[in-house]
Amino acid sequence: MLNKLSKAPVIGILRDIPQGQELSCIQSAFNGGLKAIEVTMNTPGAVSILKELKKYAAEREILVGAGTVRTLQDLDSALNAGAEFIVSPSTIPEVIREGVRAHIPMIPGALTPTEVQTAFDLGATCVKIFPVRALGGADYIKELRGPFRDIKLLACGGVHRENARAFLNAGTDLLAIGGSIFKPELMHAGMWNEIEDKLKDFMSAL
Repeated sequence: MLNKLSKAPVIGILRDIPQGQELSCIQSAFNGGLKAIEVTMNTPGAVSILKELKKYAAEREILVGAGTVRTLQDLDSALNAGAEFIVSPSTIPEVIREGVRAHIPMIPGALTPTEVQTAFDLGATCVKIFPVRALGGADYIKELRGPFRDIKLLACGGVHRENARAFLNAGTDLLAIGGSIFKPELMHAGMWNEIEDKLKDFMSAL
């Protein structure tokens, strides 16, 4: 997964995407240069949406994962729907362990150094620093890189066009973008051209 995303190290977060917009979403993601998107499991109809997205994503070489996976039930639903990676907002030991057993990339959330180490020890593929904005953004990533040179890090929560490059320069391996581009009101209005333009603008900053 990390190798595939090396040239486009960004995951798009789809929270509250409405059903019926899956093809438009994938086309916009593809045109915008994304190689990975996640559907949050607290989105109404998340399982059905994930399945529909996968129908259109494979031929465009876009990975489709599940986000906001907080329970074993969430994980089971996501795996049954065909999720290709799992993202959580926090470090939940039983969820990480079960995902590792299922041989699927696990990206749990963490914030403190202790949580980062714990997530890594449990088998995380990459650790999501969330909400990174709360502890200083790219500067915080740079501080973490001192002791944690061997741990892959994803920055989430406050990543936007103006600071994206700074996060990469600080040592971030992956970035996650959500409401700043995939705004629920735009998705519900079917304004995928506007979303695509915002995405292209973001990717150009990398």
